Amino acid sequence: MIKQIRALVHRLWSIQLLRFFVVGGLNTAFGFTVYSIFILLHLHYVLAALLGQICGILFNFKTTGTIVFKNKDNRLIFRFFMVYLVTYLITIGLLKIFNIYNIGSLVAGAIIVLPIAFLSFYLNKKFVFNRLQKKKANREEKGKSFLKKCLRYLS
Repeated sequence: MIKQIRALVHRLWSIQLLRFFVVGGLNTAFGFTVYSIFILLHLHYVLAALLGQICGILFNFKTTGTIVFKNKDNRLIFRFFMVYLVTYLITIGLLKIFNIYNIGSLVAGAIIVLPIAFLSFYLNKKFVFNRLQKKKANREEKGKSFLKKCLRYLS
């Protein structure tokens, strides 16, 4: 029975989307907690969202890259930051709209957290941890290696 449960867990964990949901839940809880703390400290929602994003980006980069996309390449941090800049701007826009309609910042944050999480997954999969970009980087690295070998041979 325990072997069957282990096998099922292993099989389920091999599904990238499921790993995304688990890690995304952890990342979302982390980011929303930071955001909520700043709201409860009476910071403006724009600043609260900015600080929540910054803290979340650093935490999320390692967990999402390592666990979801199986990629530990720290050189991708700039692309990762760009994805979070986009999601931050969208978040601020949505929070402003909710604010105009007198919907509290905590409620608004709770409403938009899931759509923003899915957008983040899509953008990270497409633009940050894309296997084609990884292959391109590997080709560039191999090209540099080939060039180094040629230069050593000519020396």
